[in-house]
Amino acid sequence: MLHPRAKNMLTFAVPALIIGCGSSIILVAVMRFASALQQLLWINIPDALNISTQSAGWVLFMLTLTGIAVGALIRYMPGHAGPDPASDSLISMPVSPVAIPGLMLALVIGLAGGVSLGPENPIIAINIAVAVAAGSLLFPRVASTDWIILSAAGTLGALFGTPVAAALIFSQTLNGGKDVPLWDRLFAPLLAASAGALTSNLFFEPDFSLSLTPYAETNFLDIISGSIVALIAIALGMLAVWCFPHVHRLFHAIPNPVVMLGAGGFCLGLLALIGGQITLFRGFDEMKLLAMSSDSLSLGQLLAITLSKLAALVIAAACGFRGGRIFPAVFVGVSLGIMLHNHVDSVPAAVTVSCAVMGLVLVVTRDGWLSLFMAVAVVPDLKLLPVLCIVMLPAWLVLAGKPLMLIIRPESPSQKNAPPED
Repeated sequence: MLHPRAKNMLTFAVPALIIGCGSSIILVAVMRFASALQQLLWINIPDALNISTQSAGWVLFMLTLTGIAVGALIRYMPGHAGPDPASDSLISMPVSPVAIPGLMLALVIGLAGGVSLGPENPIIAINIAVAVAAGSLLFPRVASTDWIILSAAGTLGALFGTPVAAALIFSQTLNGGKDVPLWDRLFAPLLAASAGALTSNLFFEPDFSLSLTPYAETNFLDIISGSIVALIAIALGMLAVWCFPHVHRLFHAIPNPVVMLGAGGFCLGLLALIGGQITLFRGFDEMKLLAMSSDSLSLGQLLAITLSKLAALVIAAACGFRGGRIFPAVFVGVSLGIMLHNHVDSVPAAVTVSCAVMGLVLVVTRDGWLSLFMAVAVVPDLKLLPVLCIVMLPAWLVLAGKPLMLIIRPESPSQKNAPPED
């Protein structure tokens, strides 16, 4: 009774459900492990030793020790805990299975130790490697690209608690063409993302929304103000992009990864002394604390938080810590948006925060749909959606052709001389 198109779509239905649930379970396990380790390092041990975690000595010690531990994993673990994250995009080719344990440990230690990176890039890489290895073993005739898409979609659904982000991202990469409609190709990834989101929601509910004053009504001036805010965020983000390869080159001039990551952790500790401990960790919980205490912070304090967190993002990503850049970029956007609202309070905080988040995420990811999604996730008000869609246009124009926050790997001689693929 089913059309051949429907049968083709149903072929991957069961694998999509399994991969989506499995990707979410791996994410939940990693985050629970990291949370328990963070509790041990930042609460239990200091309490037992009667040490204040607010002291400069403890912050510098913990961040430096975290860098040394991650550096040791990179040097001594098989597979070197995965490739240099500075040169990998959000979704990339699978890493070697032997690199999975080291990459997972490096991610957990970085999250627990206070490194200013999120879990997204490593956890997607881990889930892709697991899915490709299992899929190639069980279904050798299926292309590895299919397993990459399903595992990435499932992980994105689990990370954000909704399949919307995965659907938006893959809608611009899975071009349907004339023979296969787009939604036919989105069927299995959307199913995997939904399974991942529903599974993660059984354990925790990712909620990015902030307690800001609701947006009253659409105002033409808010479009102008929002565009200015987005451009300020882009300018700040592009400053980080310009610094990124220079910082990467500086740290990677140190041949020993233990020393390199230890120095990187020490620098992160110094930045935390400037911006405060609210600039540590991935930024998910911290941005909510920042929004709740924004009235008690001066413009100087907010500026210090914004710049130190952005610098911490650049250093952590450049020196080799395993982590993603989306979560800290969202924190920087929230801090910048609150600061601009406090400076010009006639512009609603909902506008400044959402547009700043959109601008920073756009610089880091260069993905319009994901940037729009994160802005709406942080300020979930449908009245803002028309404003954000219009503000996105000049922001996208400004960023057209600009460099990415990525280190481009030089091609090997064999790659340069390889014949073009048919």
